[in-house]
Amino acid sequence: WDPSVVKGEDGLYHMFASRWSKEYGFGNWVTNSEIVRAVSKTPAGPYKFAEVVLPARGKQFFDGCVTHNARIVKNGKYFVLYYFGNHYTDPKPKPGDDVWDNGLGQKAWMNKRIGMAWSKSVYGPCTRSQKPILEPRPGHWDASITSNPSPVVLPDGGVYLMYKSSQKNYDPPLLLGAAGAKTFRGPYERLSDKPLFEFHTAGQMDNDVEDPFVWWAKDHYELIMKDRFGHICGEEGGGIHALSKDGIKWDLADPVKAYSRNVTWDDGTITKQGNFERPFLLFENGKPTHLFAATGAGSRPYQLERSW
Repeated sequence: WDPSVVKGEDGLYHMFASRWSKEYGFGNWVTNSEIVRAVSKTPAGPYKFAEVVLPARGKQFFDGCVTHNARIVKNGKYFVLYYFGNHYTDPKPKPGDDVWDNGLGQKAWMNKRIGMAWSKSVYGPCTRSQKPILEPRPGHWDASITSNPSPVVLPDGGVYLMYKSSQKNYDPPLLLGAAGAKTFRGPYERLSDKPLFEFHTAGQMDNDVEDPFVWWAKDHYELIMKDRFGHICGEEGGGIHALSKDGIKWDLADPVKAYSRNVTWDDGTITKQGNFERPFLLFENGKPTHLFAATGAGSRPYQLERSW
């Protein structure tokens, strides 16, 4: 899940992604995920597993039980990996446990916090943040979690970071905010007290967006992200395209739709994927060349996500 790709110092392509065992259900990403690295000679793969990058490291850490939502960037001499981690005090789930039915999933979800790891080599070893780089703010719209990091390395080496949160819990609306830092080491500070997008209204609270991928396009920001329920781009789970001069005020592009859950495979067949999320663009020589996403066949995973 969450593919994020960077070209290493060796000229190979390194994918950082999340995984959890087939012994567990789809929903156990929130309790069993870890971030791994895989390698390929070309952007399109095939990628071969190389190592676990961020394993569980103990419940005393903010990311002691889970690492998920990898986003790898190159900032100067460093490869910087943004992610979220969580921890929980309950016993570790057993194969077959439905963590959303027994309540553990909700507890783990509420402990999501954005962290960071960095190294001068894509092979590591990496230095891992001991504390979250961005905490929730009690009493604000982002009081519950910090999650789904989307970093942008700016021309001066500073970082723009879009993130996901909510006021109470995992129920809609899920909202996006912006933070920034002068260097990747931080500190990261909010750029706005308000969420960036509020598509929902009092009568339509399910106009949710999430999974932004943001980039700097010479003189402005652009992003693609998931329209969870399809009220904005016209397709449930489809993609939105938006632009901004300052990273705070965003305008929908024309056309607004960026991508679809309808996937055309290299043999010409077309399938409507159950989910198509965490979009990631690989840029080479300043231009996007490949779109990566986490996708699954059938409707069950996507419908489960809606129920969370």
